[in-house]
Amino acid sequence: MTTREMMNKIRQVLEDSRTGVLATVSEDGYPHMRWMTPVVLDEWPDGLFAVTSPHSLKAAQLEKDTKVEWLIQGKTLREVITVKGRVNLIDNPSVKAAMMEAVGQKLAVFWKINPGTDSVVLETVIEEASLFIPMKNERHTVSFYG
Repeated sequence: MTTREMMNKIRQVLEDSRTGVLATVSEDGYPHMRWMTPVVLDEWPDGLFAVTSPHSLKAAQLEKDTKVEWLIQGKTLREVITVKGRVNLIDNPSVKAAMMEAVGQKLAVFWKINPGTDSVVLETVIEEASLFIPMKNERHTVSFYG
């Protein structure tokens, strides 16, 4: 499987599920997971993008340790994707505009929890992605930079 095929599969599964679980590293060294609404943007097709508040716990964690892992699965659980990489916090108007166009209508919970707040974009620079198909016990792993 090529990186392009993997990104197409990630996009397909996200279009089905619309959510993923993001794991960051907490200050005590343990994983900290939360539900997010990630997308693949046409303008930057080799990354995974999400929105957060610049004042959030995850933003603080990512300032200290940029390593993350995503868990993305289809609604039927026939495909499970894990993505490992490093996150850049982006406060760029054009990137934020692209994110709002792609995912803004899906962020009702974010806006309810963070009324009137600004946002930053989490860009996951993917290092490795793995597609697992449980019913076939099949796994495809792709290294993006190696």
